[in-house]
Amino acid sequence: MARRVALAALVVAGVIIATFVIARVIPGDPAATWAGPHASAAQVAAARRFLGLDRPPLVQLLAYFGGILTGNWGLSLHTHQPVLSDIGTAAPASLELVTAALVLALIVAVPLGLVSARWPGGLADQAIRAGSILGVSMPIFWMALILQLVFSQRLHVLPAAGEYSPGLLFSHPLTQRTGFSLIDAAISGNWPMLGSILAHLVLPAIVVAAYPAGLIARMVRAQVLDTVTETHVQMIRALGFSERAVYSRFAMKLAWNPVAAAVALVFGYSLVNTFL
Repeated sequence: MARRVALAALVVAGVIIATFVIARVIPGDPAATWAGPHASAAQVAAARRFLGLDRPPLVQLLAYFGGILTGNWGLSLHTHQPVLSDIGTAAPASLELVTAALVLALIVAVPLGLVSARWPGGLADQAIRAGSILGVSMPIFWMALILQLVFSQRLHVLPAAGEYSPGLLFSHPLTQRTGFSLIDAAISGNWPMLGSILAHLVLPAIVVAAYPAGLIARMVRAQVLDTVTETHVQMIRALGFSERAVYSRFAMKLAWNPVAAAVALVFGYSLVNTFL
Protein backbone atom coordinates (compact mmCIF):
# COMPACT_ATOMS: atom_id res chain seq x y z
CA MET A 1 0.00 0.00 0.00
CA ALA A 2 2.77 2.42 0.94
CA ARG A 3 4.55 1.58 -2.31
CA ARG A 4 1.44 2.39 -4.33
CA VAL A 5 0.98 5.70 -2.54
CA ALA A 6 4.62 6.59 -3.20
CA LEU A 7 4.29 5.68 -6.88
CA ALA A 8 1.09 7.72 -7.15
CA ALA A 9 2.85 10.71 -5.57
CA LEU A 10 5.71 10.36 -8.06
CA VAL A 11 3.25 10.23 -10.96
CA VAL A 12 1.48 13.37 -9.74
CA ALA A 13 4.81 15.14 -9.29
CA GLY A 14 5.89 14.09 -12.78
CA VAL A 15 2.66 15.37 -14.31
CA ILE A 16 3.04 18.72 -12.50
CA ILE A 17 6.64 19.10 -13.68
CA ALA A 18 5.72 18.18 -17.27
CA THR A 19 2.81 20.63 -17.24
CA PHE A 20 5.06 23.34 -15.80
CA VAL A 21 7.65 22.83 -18.55
CA ILE A 22 5.03 22.75 -21.33
CA ALA A 23 3.42 25.95 -20.00
CA ARG A 24 6.80 27.69 -20.24
CA VAL A 25 7.57 26.39 -23.74
CA ILE A 26 4.30 27.13 -25.55
CA PRO A 27 3.61 30.68 -26.77
CA GLY A 28 1.63 32.97 -24.50
CA ASP A 29 2.03 35.08 -21.39
CA PRO A 30 -0.05 34.18 -18.30
CA ALA A 31 0.54 37.67 -16.92
CA ALA A 32 -0.96 39.25 -20.04
CA THR A 33 -3.94 36.90 -19.81
CA TRP A 34 -4.41 37.84 -16.16
CA ALA A 35 -4.15 41.58 -16.83
CA GLY A 36 -6.63 41.49 -19.70
CA PRO A 37 -6.54 42.22 -23.43
CA HIS A 38 -6.37 46.01 -23.03
CA ALA A 39 -3.75 46.12 -20.26
CA SER A 40 -0.74 48.40 -20.54
CA ALA A 41 2.85 47.19 -20.26
CA ALA A 42 2.98 48.47 -16.67
CA GLN A 43 -0.16 46.54 -15.76
CA VAL A 44 1.23 43.35 -17.31
CA ALA A 45 4.46 43.81 -15.35
CA ALA A 46 2.47 44.33 -12.15
CA ALA A 47 0.49 41.16 -12.86
CA ARG A 48 3.74 39.26 -13.44
CA ARG A 49 5.06 40.38 -10.05
CA PHE A 50 1.73 39.61 -8.35
CA LEU A 51 1.66 36.08 -9.78
CA GLY A 52 5.31 35.47 -8.96
CA LEU A 53 6.24 34.97 -12.61
CA ASP A 54 9.24 37.30 -12.28
CA ARG A 55 11.04 34.74 -10.12
CA PRO A 56 13.35 32.01 -11.49
CA PRO A 57 11.46 28.97 -12.89
CA LEU A 58 12.86 26.59 -10.26
CA VAL A 59 11.69 28.89 -7.47
CA GLN A 60 8.24 29.07 -9.06
CA LEU A 61 8.03 25.27 -9.29
CA LEU A 62 9.11 24.74 -5.68
CA ALA A 63 6.66 27.41 -4.51
CA TYR A 64 3.85 25.66 -6.36
CA PHE A 65 4.71 22.30 -4.78
CA GLY A 66 4.69 23.99 -1.38
CA GLY A 67 1.33 25.57 -2.14
CA ILE A 68 -0.16 22.20 -3.10
CA LEU A 69 0.91 20.72 0.23
CA THR A 70 -0.55 23.67 2.17
CA GLY A 71 -3.83 23.97 0.25
CA ASN A 72 -2.84 26.99 -1.83
CA TRP A 73 -3.36 25.82 -5.42
CA GLY A 74 -2.99 29.26 -6.93
CA LEU A 75 -5.43 31.59 -8.65
CA SER A 76 -7.54 30.94 -11.74
CA LEU A 77 -6.63 32.99 -14.81
CA HIS A 78 -10.30 33.17 -15.78
CA THR A 79 -12.08 34.00 -12.51
CA HIS A 80 -9.13 35.47 -10.53
CA GLN A 81 -10.39 33.37 -7.61
CA PRO A 82 -8.52 30.64 -5.69
CA VAL A 83 -8.51 27.38 -7.65
CA LEU A 84 -9.79 25.38 -4.67
CA SER A 85 -12.68 27.82 -4.30
CA ASP A 86 -13.64 27.38 -7.96
CA ILE A 87 -13.42 23.60 -7.61
CA GLY A 88 -15.64 23.71 -4.53
CA THR A 89 -18.19 25.81 -6.39
CA ALA A 90 -18.36 23.48 -9.40
CA ALA A 91 -17.99 20.14 -7.59
CA PRO A 92 -21.61 19.66 -6.35
CA ALA A 93 -23.21 20.11 -9.78
CA SER A 94 -20.52 17.95 -11.40
CA LEU A 95 -21.01 15.15 -8.87
CA GLU A 96 -24.78 15.28 -9.33
CA LEU A 97 -24.41 15.01 -13.10
CA VAL A 98 -21.86 12.19 -13.07
CA THR A 99 -23.76 10.22 -10.41
CA ALA A 100 -27.03 10.53 -12.33
CA ALA A 101 -25.26 9.51 -15.55
CA LEU A 102 -23.62 6.48 -13.94
CA VAL A 103 -26.90 5.31 -12.38
CA LEU A 104 -28.57 5.67 -15.77
CA ALA A 105 -25.73 3.78 -17.44
CA LEU A 106 -26.01 0.89 -14.96
CA ILE A 107 -29.80 0.70 -15.31
CA VAL A 108 -29.48 0.47 -19.09
CA ALA A 109 -26.19 -1.36 -19.61
CA VAL A 110 -26.43 -4.28 -17.17
CA PRO A 111 -29.72 -5.70 -18.56
CA LEU A 112 -28.51 -5.14 -22.13
CA GLY A 113 -25.24 -6.90 -21.35
CA LEU A 114 -27.14 -9.86 -19.89
CA VAL A 115 -29.41 -10.06 -22.93
CA SER A 116 -26.39 -9.92 -25.21
CA ALA A 117 -24.64 -12.69 -23.27
CA ARG A 118 -27.69 -14.93 -23.10
CA TRP A 119 -28.23 -14.96 -26.88
CA PRO A 120 -24.71 -14.45 -28.33
CA GLY A 121 -24.62 -14.00 -32.06
CA GLY A 122 -28.32 -13.22 -32.29
CA LEU A 123 -29.95 -10.13 -33.68
CA ALA A 124 -30.31 -8.56 -30.23
CA ASP A 125 -26.66 -9.28 -29.45
CA GLN A 126 -25.48 -7.67 -32.66
CA ALA A 127 -27.67 -4.60 -32.12
CA ILE A 128 -26.50 -4.19 -28.51
CA ARG A 129 -22.85 -4.58 -29.47
CA ALA A 130 -23.24 -2.04 -32.27
CA GLY A 131 -24.94 0.38 -29.87
CA SER A 132 -22.17 -0.15 -27.32
CA ILE A 133 -19.49 0.64 -29.87
CA LEU A 134 -21.43 3.72 -30.92
CA GLY A 135 -21.76 4.93 -27.33
CA VAL A 136 -18.05 4.46 -26.65
CA SER A 137 -16.81 6.01 -29.89
CA MET A 138 -19.24 8.89 -30.46
CA PRO A 139 -17.80 12.32 -29.54
CA ILE A 140 -19.64 13.59 -26.49
CA PHE A 141 -19.91 17.17 -27.77
CA TRP A 142 -21.48 15.99 -31.04
CA MET A 143 -24.06 13.88 -29.22
CA ALA A 144 -24.88 16.84 -26.96
CA LEU A 145 -25.49 19.09 -29.97
CA ILE A 146 -27.75 16.51 -31.63
CA LEU A 147 -29.83 15.98 -28.47
CA GLN A 148 -30.15 19.73 -27.93
CA LEU A 149 -31.26 20.20 -31.53
CA VAL A 150 -33.87 17.43 -31.38
CA PHE A 151 -35.31 17.65 -27.87
CA SER A 152 -34.84 21.34 -27.12
CA GLN A 153 -34.92 23.24 -30.40
CA ARG A 154 -37.31 21.05 -32.41
CA LEU A 155 -39.54 19.21 -29.91
CA HIS A 156 -39.28 21.77 -27.07
CA VAL A 157 -39.65 19.07 -24.41
CA LEU A 158 -36.37 19.49 -22.50
CA PRO A 159 -34.22 22.52 -21.63
CA ALA A 160 -30.97 22.93 -23.51
CA ALA A 161 -28.72 24.31 -20.78
CA GLY A 162 -28.52 25.46 -17.18
CA GLU A 163 -29.06 23.80 -13.82
CA TYR A 164 -32.65 25.02 -13.35
CA SER A 165 -35.02 27.68 -14.63
CA PRO A 166 -33.77 31.08 -13.38
CA GLY A 167 -37.33 32.36 -12.92
CA LEU A 168 -37.90 29.84 -10.12
CA LEU A 169 -35.38 31.69 -7.97
CA PHE A 170 -38.02 34.41 -7.53
CA SER A 171 -41.15 32.24 -7.16
CA HIS A 172 -39.59 29.19 -5.45
CA PRO A 173 -36.13 30.17 -4.13
CA LEU A 174 -33.76 27.32 -3.37
CA THR A 175 -32.50 27.01 0.20
CA GLN A 176 -28.88 25.86 0.11
CA ARG A 177 -28.07 23.33 2.82
CA THR A 178 -25.70 20.77 1.36
CA GLY A 179 -24.55 22.61 -1.77
CA PHE A 180 -26.17 19.95 -3.96
CA SER A 181 -29.17 21.58 -5.63
CA LEU A 182 -31.00 18.31 -6.26
CA ILE A 183 -30.68 17.18 -2.64
CA ASP A 184 -31.49 20.63 -1.25
CA ALA A 185 -34.67 20.91 -3.33
CA ALA A 186 -35.80 17.45 -2.18
CA ILE A 187 -35.01 18.10 1.49
CA SER A 188 -36.85 21.42 1.54
CA GLY A 189 -39.84 20.05 -0.38
CA ASN A 190 -39.35 22.57 -3.17
CA TRP A 191 -41.06 20.40 -5.79
CA PRO A 192 -41.17 22.95 -8.66
CA MET A 193 -37.44 23.53 -8.28
CA LEU A 194 -36.81 19.78 -8.00
CA GLY A 195 -38.75 19.15 -11.20
CA SER A 196 -36.83 21.87 -12.99
CA ILE A 197 -33.48 20.47 -11.83
CA LEU A 198 -34.42 16.96 -12.97
CA ALA A 199 -35.61 18.25 -16.35
CA HIS A 200 -32.34 20.14 -16.85
CA LEU A 201 -30.41 17.02 -15.82
CA VAL A 202 -31.91 14.66 -18.41
CA LEU A 203 -29.98 15.63 -21.55
CA PRO A 204 -26.55 16.05 -19.87
CA ALA A 205 -27.00 12.75 -18.01
CA ILE A 206 -27.83 10.90 -21.23
CA VAL A 207 -24.78 12.35 -22.97
CA VAL A 208 -22.40 11.58 -20.11
CA ALA A 209 -23.93 8.09 -19.67
CA ALA A 210 -23.29 7.06 -23.28
CA TYR A 211 -19.63 6.09 -22.81
CA PRO A 212 -20.05 4.29 -19.45
CA ALA A 213 -23.13 2.44 -20.73
CA GLY A 214 -21.32 1.16 -23.81
CA LEU A 215 -18.30 0.09 -21.80
CA ILE A 216 -20.32 -1.58 -19.03
CA ALA A 217 -22.59 -3.44 -21.47
CA ARG A 218 -19.61 -4.89 -23.31
CA MET A 219 -17.88 -5.87 -20.07
CA VAL A 220 -21.02 -7.48 -18.62
CA ARG A 221 -21.41 -9.51 -21.80
CA ALA A 222 -17.79 -10.68 -21.79
CA GLN A 223 -17.70 -11.52 -18.08
CA VAL A 224 -21.03 -13.36 -18.09
CA LEU A 225 -20.02 -15.42 -21.13
CA ASP A 226 -16.87 -16.43 -19.23
CA THR A 227 -18.68 -17.37 -16.03
CA VAL A 228 -21.50 -19.43 -17.60
CA THR A 229 -18.94 -21.96 -18.83
CA GLU A 230 -17.53 -22.57 -15.35
CA THR A 231 -18.25 -25.88 -13.64
CA HIS A 232 -20.28 -24.60 -10.69
CA VAL A 233 -22.53 -22.58 -13.00
CA GLN A 234 -23.09 -25.69 -15.10
CA MET A 235 -24.02 -27.56 -11.91
CA ILE A 236 -26.57 -24.86 -11.07
CA ARG A 237 -28.07 -25.29 -14.52
CA ALA A 238 -28.16 -29.06 -14.01
CA LEU A 239 -30.10 -28.59 -10.77
CA GLY A 240 -33.02 -27.27 -12.80
CA PHE A 241 -32.71 -23.52 -12.43
CA SER A 242 -34.12 -21.53 -15.32
CA GLU A 243 -31.79 -19.91 -17.81
CA ARG A 244 -32.96 -16.52 -16.62
CA ALA A 245 -31.94 -17.36 -13.05
CA VAL A 246 -28.63 -18.84 -14.18
CA TYR A 247 -27.68 -15.65 -15.98
CA SER A 248 -29.21 -12.94 -13.78
CA ARG A 249 -28.72 -14.48 -10.32
CA PHE A 250 -25.61 -16.62 -10.53
CA ALA A 251 -23.51 -15.71 -13.57
CA MET A 252 -23.97 -11.98 -13.05
CA LYS A 253 -23.09 -12.29 -9.37
CA LEU A 254 -19.82 -13.99 -10.24
CA ALA A 255 -19.07 -11.48 -13.00
CA TRP A 256 -19.80 -8.41 -10.90
CA ASN A 257 -16.36 -7.89 -9.29
CA PRO A 258 -14.50 -6.91 -12.49
CA VAL A 259 -17.55 -4.96 -13.65
CA ALA A 260 -17.60 -3.02 -10.36
CA ALA A 261 -13.91 -2.19 -10.79
CA ALA A 262 -14.64 -0.87 -14.27
CA VAL A 263 -17.55 1.19 -12.92
CA ALA A 264 -15.25 2.82 -10.36
CA LEU A 265 -12.70 3.67 -13.04
CA VAL A 266 -15.31 5.05 -15.43
CA PHE A 267 -16.76 7.19 -12.62
CA GLY A 268 -13.41 8.92 -12.20
CA TYR A 269 -13.01 9.25 -15.96
CA SER A 270 -16.46 10.78 -16.34
CA LEU A 271 -15.91 13.18 -13.44
CA VAL A 272 -12.64 14.46 -14.89
CA ASN A 273 -14.10 14.89 -18.37
CA THR A 274 -17.36 16.57 -17.33
CA PHE A 275 -16.23 18.80 -14.46
CA LEU A 276 -18.34 21.94 -14.64
